[in-house]
Formats: sequence, C-alpha cells, structure tokens
Amino acid sequence: MRVKRLGQERTQWSSGSKEPWRGLTGRGVGWLDFKRIGRREGERGRSENAPAKETGVKERERERAMVKKRSYGNYENGQNVQKGGTAGAEPIPDGPLPALGPGPASPAAPPIAYLSQCVHLISVLVFAVMRLTFGITPIEVLPCVGVSGVTVALCVLALLLVTLRGREAPRRRHRSQPPPPGPTPWPLVGNLLQMGNQIHLSFTRLRLQYGDVFQVRLGSLTIVVLSGYATIRQALVRQGQAFAGRPDLFTFSAVANGTSMTFSEKYGPAWTLHKKLCKHALRSLSRAEPRGSEATCLLEEHVCAEAAGLVEAMRELAAPPGAEGEEEGRVLDPASPLVTSVANVVCALCFGKRYDYNDEEFLNVVRINNEVLRIFAAGNLADFFPVFRYFPSPSLRKMVQHIRRMNGFMERNIDEHMVTFDKNYIRDITDALIAVCEERGEDQHGSMLSNTQIIHTVIDIFGAGFDTIIAGLQWSLLYLIKFPDTQERIHQEIDEHIGSARVPRFADKSKMPFTEAFLYEVFRHASYVPLTIPHCTTTNITLNGYFIPKDTCVFINQHQVNHDIDLWGDADAFRPERFLDRAGRLNKELTEKVLIFGMGKRRCLGDGFARLEMFVFLTTLLHGLHIQNVPGQELDLDAEFGLTMKPRPYVISISSRL
Repeated sequence: MRVKRLGQERTQWSSGSKEPWRGLTGRGVGWLDFKRIGRREGERGRSENAPAKETGVKERERERAMVKKRSYGNYENGQNVQKGGTAGAEPIPDGPLPALGPGPASPAAPPIAYLSQCVHLISVLVFAVMRLTFGITPIEVLPCVGVSGVTVALCVLALLLVTLRGREAPRRRHRSQPPPPGPTPWPLVGNLLQMGNQIHLSFTRLRLQYGDVFQVRLGSLTIVVLSGYATIRQALVRQGQAFAGRPDLFTFSAVANGTSMTFSEKYGPAWTLHKKLCKHALRSLSRAEPRGSEATCLLEEHVCAEAAGLVEAMRELAAPPGAEGEEEGRVLDPASPLVTSVANVVCALCFGKRYDYNDEEFLNVVRINNEVLRIFAAGNLADFFPVFRYFPSPSLRKMVQHIRRMNGFMERNIDEHMVTFDKNYIRDITDALIAVCEERGEDQHGSMLSNTQIIHTVIDIFGAGFDTIIAGLQWSLLYLIKFPDTQERIHQEIDEHIGSARVPRFADKSKMPFTEAFLYEVFRHASYVPLTIPHCTTTNITLNGYFIPKDTCVFINQHQVNHDIDLWGDADAFRPERFLDRAGRLNKELTEKVLIFGMGKRRCLGDGFARLEMFVFLTTLLHGLHIQNVPGQELDLDAEFGLTMKPRPYVISISSRL
C-alpha cells in the first residue's frame, strides 16, 4: 500500500519492496523515483503558491523551506529520514514516470544515487555476461575467491571511468576546436549503411554537405575523410609527419605483421630508414648497366623487351577476323596478355628473370596476387568490428593462406639470391637491397634490414608495380577505342619523334607532350585509385580549425580532387588538351594536382618508374598496332570499387601499322 509520508514511502521501497529495481541498496528511492517525486513536489509547490500570498511573507518562506526539505530530505544511517515532514501531504498518484532530464521543478539527485544505480546496472551486466559466456554466475564463482559481486562491479566501473577519462582528455584540452562534422551514426553499425558500394562517391557527396574535413563512423572505427587539393596538401605535406602513420587495422597486421613498409603503422626512425634504403636500391637498379641492348639501364632494358613481347603476344592471341575481311582487324581481350606482360616486368625487376607466359609457377603467383588484392579491396569486418578478430571470416583465412604461399615463393627466390649474390653485378631489386644492407652493415652506426623485411619489401614492390600499372594500361586502351581522335594524335607524335626504325625509349617521354597529357587525363578521369591506403594521425592535430586526436584513421579522397569542378571546370569531360599550355608544352603545375600515387611521406616510391613503364608500354603498342573498338560493342566507363578499380571487360580489334 502506498503511504502518505514521504520518508516512510522511501523506506518501504528500499526494504522489502516487490519492486527491488527502484531501490538503491538501502539508501532510499532510486534515481527514477527521485526524479518523479521531485516533479510531483514541484507541481504541488506551484499549485499552493496562490493561497500562500494571503498568509504573508513568513508563511511563504516557511512553505519554501518545507518544499526544499520534502525534495531533498536528510540521509542518516542509510535511511532517507524526513524532518519537518508533510503530515497532510496527498498520496502520490500512480501513473507513468515523468520524462527524464532537467525540468523547472526537478531537483538534482544526490551523487550517491547515480553511483549506486551504476553499480547495480554493472552488477547485472557482469552476471549476464558470465552466464552467457561461461554458463556460470558470479554467485557460484566469487565466494570461492573471496570477492563480492559489488566489488567486481565497482572495479569494472572504475576501469570504465578511467578509460573514458583518458579518451576524453585530449578533447577537453581542445574544447575551443570542435571535432570534424559528419552524419549522425547509427548504433553499432555507424554510417556503414549510408556508404553504398561506391564508398568514394559517397564521400564526395558528403563533402558537399560537410566540407573538406568531415568524419564518419564505420562500425566502431571513426574515420576522418579529407577532400580538396589544398586541404590534402596541407595535411600530407605541410603537416606530413602528423598524418604519416597507418591505422592499426587487423588486415594490415595479417598482411605483413608490421614488417611491411607500405602497411606498417609504426612511423618513426626505423620506418624512415627502411624507406631510405628502398629508394637507394631503386636508384641503384636504374643505374645498373644493361646486358647488351641499346637501353640506357637495366630497368629500361627489361621494360622495353617485355613491351615488344606484348605486341607479338597480342598478334598471336588475336582471333581470326571473320567473314568481313582482314581489314576489320583481329579481336582479342587485352586483359590476359597485359597481366602476364606486366607481371613479367615485375619479376624481372625483382628477381632478374622472366617467365614463359604458360609457366605454371608464374601463373600461380599471378593468380595468388590477384586474389589477395581482391580480398583486400573488399574490406574485412574485423577492421570495423574488433570482435570479429576472434572469429576470422573464410575470406580472411583464405587471404592469409595466399599470403603464406606468396611468401614461400619470395623466400625461395631471395634465398637463391643470397647464395649467388655478387656486389659487383647487380641483377635486380633483390640484389640492390642485399647490397644496401651489406653496405650499412659494414658501417658500425648502420642498420640492416632483416630477411623478413626484405621479403615484404619485395612483395610491396611486386604488388604496387603489378596492379596499378595493369589497371592503368587497361583504362588507357579503353579510352583509346572510345576516343579514336586521341589515338591519331599519339600516332602522329610516334611517327614524328620515334619513327619506324626503332622502338620507344624512356628518353622519348619528354619529347611527346600530348602522349603524356593523355596518360595524365587517364589518371584523372578514371581515377582508378580513388582512395589512398588509409593514413593515421601520429599526434593530436588541428586541420582547417577542427581537432583530430592522435591515432585517428584518415581517408584521402583522391577521386574528389580529380573530379573537382572548381579545379578542372569540365571535370566529367575527357580532354587531354587541358594539360597543355598555348605552346603545346606539358603544364607541370596542373599535372601535379592529379592524385593517383598519393602525396607526402607515404607517397608511392615507384611513381616515377610507373609512369615511365606505362609510357613505354603504351607507345610500343601504338608503334606497332592500330587499336579499334569492335562494331556493336557499347563501352562502359563505370567500374566496381576496389583498392585499384579496373574497367569492365571489353575486347579490342587490332591491326598492324608496320
């Protein structure tokens, strides 16, 4: 039965009540009831205000004091005892509790009430977790170790408070600088459902609403997305060290376990030295003497030989022209010969040897690399929901198996190089890396790369030089058959500067500005690397007036920059001429604004080599072949999202020029 006296009512609720969740372990009413009582008493105080005017000033003061005592009371001996109570108080009517939150007559609950309620809730959670996980309850376990459930709950609460305080400390110190804006996340999934299949396009649309710096939450991972050329340059170049880390994603650790230069999250002196040694090794290879051809270096020799082989392979693989005559050309899918040719270049650069197109080991490595990149690009739930790290998906397990097989292939080749290494005869990148390590080892203050680091460095070079160049060449051929006028202009430059007596070389690149402009427009328009590999902040940083805490995952939206109307005007039009000045020379100030290989400290090491290789492959193909679209084939410039986006399958018709 509900009684009139407030103190008795609270005591009855806290001892022996049939509604124990309302009590607070013998300390009076619960927090929800306290808010309810405060609201009721506040309403009663307002209703008695009119007759109080007739009793005079003293009566009004006495009434306010009584209301105050009724609202707060006194806590003695664990009981809420009312002094100067309300003998004539009306019973509190039953009904729904008032809305939570502060109100005009809602008194603040004592801190002990909040703390006690939290302890009670955490006790229930601990009980439920142990029951569901282990099939036992704290009542069965804790007495055995001499610990009470309340003690465990208090420890858990203290741990949560310390964690939250540590996470909020940087934000409290930067209250004058707000966090980046962004869409409101849903519970658990965050903004995942808002992203769609083309996440870079979703980021581009969100930029129109929130600006160049905004944040989204994918699962439990908060991501800051950077757009706009000026903002990205400010972050990656002027504040480059603060954005040079890699996030601690589960996929990254599965790929290389922290020993990869590309995916390692630990930015610091060791990573800087690793990068310096790799640059030195690539430079050594570019200066290595060729083995008898007219090439200026071993690097050029490998690329030119394989490009010439690609032309012959396409002629052999092309299907007969059909009934309409040989002038119609021979039809083939260019994807397969492009993949094997570019992969052979990478193998020659990494291991000093090329493989036959039908070699089983070679084809197996190509398939493994393609599968790893496909799984990697699809993303992994463990990156966004840490609980899935303990329940790896089948695709992640398959990727780990593929990586082990790839590592085995690399280890066999590197072990062979260790045995046959001659510092006076550098055959490839592996030899160059070993030579750099030995030179550093002879210096007492030097630091060598471990064999594991060499393996993963070679894998990084293999992957970067493989997928990016293949995708670039596939897009280039697609644009050539969709816009045949551009092919005619490239043919004119080839005939004018190279002729028919020799094959294209690295040195021809600077003499053919339109061909270079065509490649830059392919990079920009296709934007087939829409996002860089994720970055991570290495310290608390402010960008464009927004505070970004340390260890925040950062995405760089290269696609938005390459399609920014403010930067390019007719951004959706394919127009290579935009990169040429009035004199027909390449506008280098504009080409620098095309983002495809990243920017700053994490910029791709081999970007210069990649552009040279693409130039030689493209000009060698057009030097010997004329490429056309197949009648009736509709060309689609759309692509499916991935780490590197490739065009949808298409076929070409080829005919000989020489």
